[in-house]
Amino acid sequence: MFPIRRNRRLRTNEAIRSLVRETIISPNDFLVPLFVVEGKGVKEEIASMPNYYRYSLDLLKAEIKTLWSLGLKSVLLFVKIDDALKDNKGTEALNSNGLMQRAIKVVKDVCPDMLVMTDVALDPFSSYGHDGIVEDGRVINDATAEVLAEMSISHAEAGADFVAPSDMMDGRIIGIREGLDQSNFLDVGIMSYSAKYASAFYGPFRDALDSAPVDMVDVPKDKKTYQMDVANRDEAIRETEMDISEGADIVMVKPGLCYLDIVRDVRNSFDIPIAVYQVSGEYAMLKAAAEKGWLDHDAVMLEQVTSIKRAGADIIASYFAKDVVKLIS
Repeated sequence: MFPIRRNRRLRTNEAIRSLVRETIISPNDFLVPLFVVEGKGVKEEIASMPNYYRYSLDLLKAEIKTLWSLGLKSVLLFVKIDDALKDNKGTEALNSNGLMQRAIKVVKDVCPDMLVMTDVALDPFSSYGHDGIVEDGRVINDATAEVLAEMSISHAEAGADFVAPSDMMDGRIIGIREGLDQSNFLDVGIMSYSAKYASAFYGPFRDALDSAPVDMVDVPKDKKTYQMDVANRDEAIRETEMDISEGADIVMVKPGLCYLDIVRDVRNSFDIPIAVYQVSGEYAMLKAAAEKGWLDHDAVMLEQVTSIKRAGADIIASYFAKDVVKLIS
């Protein structure tokens, strides 16, 4: 007896496949990471991230206009500063005329409606390349969290819509929320890197910002004492629950593809917007494989971002954002 129900009827051609497709990608899904540097006329390709660039503020203006024209309405800013401005306490992060603060203002001047999120962590400003203050061979928590709150207020004063603490210090979300509220920035939101793993996929990003931990005596060689163990699953729920209770508006899982089980766990556990960061190593691997002719770049790129959204992400921070939007449009 032949089957009455044939699931292949819904796969017969692209018209029916499109009609019943469960996961749809659009420009509204993406948060675009942008790297900013000092200087004029600077558009530097990042060696380990082909076709991705650092921009000086003057060229950042054109990039913002391009993103907006493509329907990309949200950016996440990172800055690369000169080594001479770095110290153990990330002092430059609090400079009201610092590169991050000026970058926020540039984006808002060029496109007031562009949603601006800012990276909040000390590693781009640290002489040791860590997300916090180093004392006696370890990264200390509470003093770091206090600086992160001050940093968040400084970003809000410059015009940021959201701050995005990526450091993984305990209790930093409540400190940031209280600091913002006490400074009358009640509407500035927090996107917390709630489940950020001590992943090996971050290498190209650290090249982009020159923010890798330095190899020195009495300086932790990696970030495993504050970023999560890659083997842990239940811990991600505890971390996310804590951040939500402390006032996070959006929670994030980072990296993406190897952690889609975590994304689904968080989606099933909490009714809150979830972001996923498709990180630099994921980007670089596909670029390298496509350059070798081993993978179809565009097909795999679309499959990757679709899988992230299918797992439960509401927001995808991705270096592929422009390429995806151009392709699907």
